[in-house]
Amino acid sequence: MLDPIKLFNKWFEAAHEGEDLAEAVALATADGEGRPSVRMVLLKAADERGFTFYTNMESRKGRELAENPYASLCFHWKSQKRQIRIEGPVVPVRDAEADAYFSGRAKDSQIGAWASKQSQTMKGLFEFEAAIAKYAAKYTFGEVPRPPYWSGFRIEPTSIEFWEDRKFRLHMRHVYEKNNKNNWVKKELYP
Repeated sequence: MLDPIKLFNKWFEAAHEGEDLAEAVALATADGEGRPSVRMVLLKAADERGFTFYTNMESRKGRELAENPYASLCFHWKSQKRQIRIEGPVVPVRDAEADAYFSGRAKDSQIGAWASKQSQTMKGLFEFEAAIAKYAAKYTFGEVPRPPYWSGFRIEPTSIEFWEDRKFRLHMRHVYEKNNKNNWVKKELYP
């Protein structure tokens, strides 16, 4: 049986050949009362540890993950006629990992992380532009440090479903689920 992480990487690599932004993925979270929310994020790493993305921890998604540390991802690659769904608990990445990723971002993106109060109401665009100017001036020279409220999350998958379009809606669906021994078990699903 092919390891689902290896299969994901194989499909992900193929998606990069036909999609403009193959790493764009829908992230679903829920607050402490179970009210769902979904938005697009960019996948930044996928390995045996899980699937990693970065965000402002004070954003809506950051607050929801603090209240309810479970999430789901859904990749849809239209040109490939494929999608992958991933579910599992979410853990924060280590500070060293977040620092390394942040330091590799474009300086303007680093400044934006400082200037944006993600998901909060702003009085107008001028307020945001003023914050950008403030941090651009502050960090004109030297490296831009990672803001203390900015980091990453890793979804540790307990379920990964591979879906492939077939004629007459007879789609192929394979799901890999972790059993109580932490081993992957493959199941075939009806379309």
